[in-house]
Amino acid sequence: MLAQNKTLLADGATGTNFFAMGLQSGDAPELWNIDYPERVEQHYRSFIEAGSDIVLTNTFGGTRYRLKLHKAQERVIELNIAAAKILREVVESYDRDIIVAGSMGPTGEILAPLGDLQAEDAIAAFAEQALALEQGGADVLWIETMSSQEEVQYAVEGARQASLPIVFTMSFDTNGRTMMGVGAEDMMKLHQRLDVHACGTNCGIGASEVVAAILNFQASKVGADSNPVLIAKANCGIPEFIEGEIHYNGTPEIMASYATMARDAGARIVGGCCGTSPEHVAAMRHALDNTAPGPTPSIEEVQAVLGEITAGAQAQANGEHEIKTRGSMRRRRRR
Repeated sequence: MLAQNKTLLADGATGTNFFAMGLQSGDAPELWNIDYPERVEQHYRSFIEAGSDIVLTNTFGGTRYRLKLHKAQERVIELNIAAAKILREVVESYDRDIIVAGSMGPTGEILAPLGDLQAEDAIAAFAEQALALEQGGADVLWIETMSSQEEVQYAVEGARQASLPIVFTMSFDTNGRTMMGVGAEDMMKLHQRLDVHACGTNCGIGASEVVAAILNFQASKVGADSNPVLIAKANCGIPEFIEGEIHYNGTPEIMASYATMARDAGARIVGGCCGTSPEHVAAMRHALDNTAPGPTPSIEEVQAVLGEITAGAQAQANGEHEIKTRGSMRRRRRR
């Protein structure tokens, strides 16, 4: 599908949309794959009807470590197979190509030596999930919302025990870096080292930051022959707490502008994350199909349309951040 030289549209939020169907805060959506398969099917169909080319399985928390929080750590294979199988059956009812992407999120554990999770245990947990997703009918393994390079590496090592293409996305939410300090250049080097099919960013703190990250990835490519497939999957605006519930302030119009700007910045796969409904995705589909590709947007243009970008992300775009960081480290050593 990428060889057809088109921008692929991924889906939107899972948890946000399940809350609208009755999921309660603190519950594991993965359990719905067995308890409420008709709701999971409805969720998948809603994004396909909105125009998504790629739909993620309801398995973000599908490792044994996340499921352990719900006393379901022995149900990894059952729940992951069910999620992928439901989506595979839905996809096959449509007369167009739709990719079943097996979602694999973080374990939620702290890796050694800072925490207790050993590398071999993390790899085994990701392998267990990956093999179940493959058995259920996934086309690709979609590692997402990562913060540390080590966990990405372990997830990829585990995923390679299956035989599917692998992509990964990291969440850049702290001044143009992940929570564990990974910057755009770091991620491009990680992609080159792991040699997976695509990489990019999801979640974070808004559409403007995701487009800025894509610009920074493009500026940080490793080597003249490096041209990775980039993924942008932004939250639908900023979350707001209204009458006891979280609402995202992104409109369909804003998400449509984000989709075309992400494409023009260099993303080959564009989608939404938290707060993104089928209505938002439909607007993105319309914009991508009816707006001709344009020049690469500048940081200033992104801010003018999508909102503020943090200083760290701007600095990386201008090639300044690493110099400042190294300088600060030198000054600290002198003291």
